[in-house]
Amino acid sequence: MSVAQALRDAAARLEAISGTPRLDAELLLAHALDVSRNELLMRQRDLSVPPGFNLLLDRRLAGEPIAYITGNRDFWTISLHVTPDVLIPRPDTETLIEAAVDHFAKRAPAHILDLGTGSGALLLAALSQWQLASGVGVDVSPAALAVARGNAERLGLADRADFRLGDWAEGMEGPFDLILINPPYIAEDVVLSGDVLHEPNGALFAGAEGLDDYRRIAPMLPRLLGPGGMAAIEIGYDQRVSVSALLVDQGFSVTARADLAGHDRCLVATLVDLD
Repeated sequence: MSVAQALRDAAARLEAISGTPRLDAELLLAHALDVSRNELLMRQRDLSVPPGFNLLLDRRLAGEPIAYITGNRDFWTISLHVTPDVLIPRPDTETLIEAAVDHFAKRAPAHILDLGTGSGALLLAALSQWQLASGVGVDVSPAALAVARGNAERLGLADRADFRLGDWAEGMEGPFDLILINPPYIAEDVVLSGDVLHEPNGALFAGAEGLDDYRRIAPMLPRLLGPGGMAAIEIGYDQRVSVSALLVDQGFSVTARADLAGHDRCLVATLVDLD
């Protein structure tokens, strides 16, 4: 079977479980061939379909996310290794980096804190953006930290990224110019579907309202954020009012930024200047 025919057949089979069946097929076949997707598309006529492709396709048809099958996910300007120990970085989360880029248009952040770092996506994206910055990534999961450290090594950022086992910011000392936070925010009774079923529950669910971790994090932030700094905090699409109130109670001024779908996705918190 030709590569073109294999891609057509795979995409047709994937339509039942994926919103991007053709892209999924291309990524899986490129992974099976150990080439980039661009190379696959450019060299279709001189490549052959490897035996392992059908095995990868079966895993995807069973619902396993593409990122866990291939072990890779692009985020911002970097490519990350991911495993089932970490959330899969999503384009919506890039909204936090976009907010930081706007805030630091005239000066670069020197010290960055990433709470709930997971794969290291936010911290490593920020360090790739500001090449003189250093940062700390904190996570409660040793397995997630192992993934993050490996990503820092692969990206050549290990000398500027310090990953620590911790419970949010307990025991942390500031100040930090930029704080990035993507906590669990799904209410415990929400029924999930799709790729997220394969992701770690501890990184998804946060109590009856999805607010448990925000309630813990908000009081920690004033002592950590330096003058002129900002915290960028990911939220669920319906949590702008509730999470903003928690931050305002701690002395922050809060604005919201929308993701590509137009949903409120990032809260930008800055300390109110009382002078």
